[in-house]
Amino acid sequence: MLQSTVVAHAESVAATAALTTSTGLASEQLAAYTTVAEAHAARAASITIDEASAVLAAAEGKTDAGDLASSVAALSNFELLAPGRVFTLVDSTKSKAASVQAATAEVDRVAAEQAAAAAAAAAAAEAEAAAAEKAASAGSGSSSGSHPSAPTDPSGAQAIARDLMAAQYGWGEDQFGCLVALWNKESGWNVNAYNASSGAAGIPQALPGSKMASAGADWQTNPATQITWGLGYIAGRYGTPCGAWDTSEAQGWY
Repeated sequence: MLQSTVVAHAESVAATAALTTSTGLASEQLAAYTTVAEAHAARAASITIDEASAVLAAAEGKTDAGDLASSVAALSNFELLAPGRVFTLVDSTKSKAASVQAATAEVDRVAAEQAAAAAAAAAAAEAEAAAAEKAASAGSGSSSGSHPSAPTDPSGAQAIARDLMAAQYGWGEDQFGCLVALWNKESGWNVNAYNASSGAAGIPQALPGSKMASAGADWQTNPATQITWGLGYIAGRYGTPCGAWDTSEAQGWY
């Protein structure tokens, strides 16, 4: 019996020595190592919770962060959990936080682009309205020494335009002179005129030419259809032909 006890003790000592050699942990230090592991787990959990909470705050109203919130809630109980479980939750929470952070950044990027585009569009619309108002004001006078004179004997498309503008808008010879000069500059009053670089077409150089279809299906060949559309465009945007002419002179196009 004594011999058996001695053998069992020797085997126990040998097993303890082997364990110590393989892990680097002395059996009398296991309690200390456990305390150190718990401290590391608690520190990692606290840092991860703080970082994830910041990500949650930034993501509010922008992207779904439900999984991350659940993970943070679970990690908040780290004091009740074994260190191994805490480290697992830390890794999982960090991974989810990275995904939510990336999704939030994308939402912010798209929102910034949309805001910039809206601001640019508003500025362009404001500038265009100011230019149109200025051009309309400049061209509202009945006659001006700086405006072109009307031809004395218009024919062809110009004669059609003179009749249409008088009948539809009540514009007189002073405005007719501006219109003749404007469309001389744009197309030479050629119904087949086409600007290959911009795609503008017809007597009024509509851009694109297909816009003139609103005045008639024969917009490609009928000067009256093109002129009807062109007069409507001028009236709506510049108020008068002289307003359009002044703008064209100022910026090179109308």
